[in-house]
Formats: sequence, C-alpha cells, structure tokens
Amino acid sequence: MIENVLVVCEGNICRSPLACAMLARSLPDIAFSSAGTHALTGESADPLIVQLARERGVALDEHIASSVTDKRVRGADLILTMTKVQREQIESAWPFSRGKVFRLIEGEEGIDIVDPYRRHRTTFDLAVAQIEHGVAHWCDVLAGQQVH
Repeated sequence: MIENVLVVCEGNICRSPLACAMLARSLPDIAFSSAGTHALTGESADPLIVQLARERGVALDEHIASSVTDKRVRGADLILTMTKVQREQIESAWPFSRGKVFRLIEGEEGIDIVDPYRRHRTTFDLAVAQIEHGVAHWCDVLAGQQVH
C-alpha cells in the first residue's frame, strides 16, 4: 500500500512543489512531500508558479525547497520525477529505489515535464498543463493502489 510519496524535480521551486500540492489536495490519505535533485535549498517557490497554483486553488506560499536525501528515498513508497534523467539519477544513487521510481507522465506517452525555471510564461503554462495531466493519471492509479 502506498502511504508516502516523494515528488522530485531539479530545483524544488517549480514543478515538484506544484505536483505535490495537487496530489495532496486530491488524495488526503496519502503523505506527499517534494524535493529536488539539485534543490535551491531554503528558497521559496517561484513567484509565477505560486500564482499559477493559487489560480488552481493550491497554496505554495509556505513551500521551502529541499533536497532529495537517503532518508527521504528510503521513506517513500513511491517516487515521482519530472524527467527520465531525474529518475535515472535517483535509481543510480539509491539502487534499492528501482521499481518505485516513475516519471509523473509515465507509460506509453512517457514524456518529461518541461522545466519552466527562468523561462517565459508560456513555458510555465506548458509545464502546469503537463503536471495536471500527470497528476490526474497518478490520482487514478493511487486511488486504486495499482502502481505499474
């Protein structure tokens, strides 16, 4: 049974905080947290992602970026990454994690969520749309507890 989910991106100030908050809102019985492979530790969420989250009824005002750690990887039943490279980084650093690390958009259409950091608003909009798609999929999977 999936009880703890770690959502990972690179800096932990845009993609993973948003995906984490959206998942937590939809699945309140599961513990969600987020982290970055190269986290901007101590930084707040990017102001534009905070605004886009607010427009979707999700609050990121309190988010503080943190790093992926051994303890967090071990404590997670499922780890969702934004990219294939992030998935590979985690599986390489923590080989025991293989089998519990997936991309947010996995499966047949398996794509990387674009990194909007320091990019134009249209890139943020694309990233948010991709995150919403991935979150919808994982909400269905986790509600049925059928992790592929």
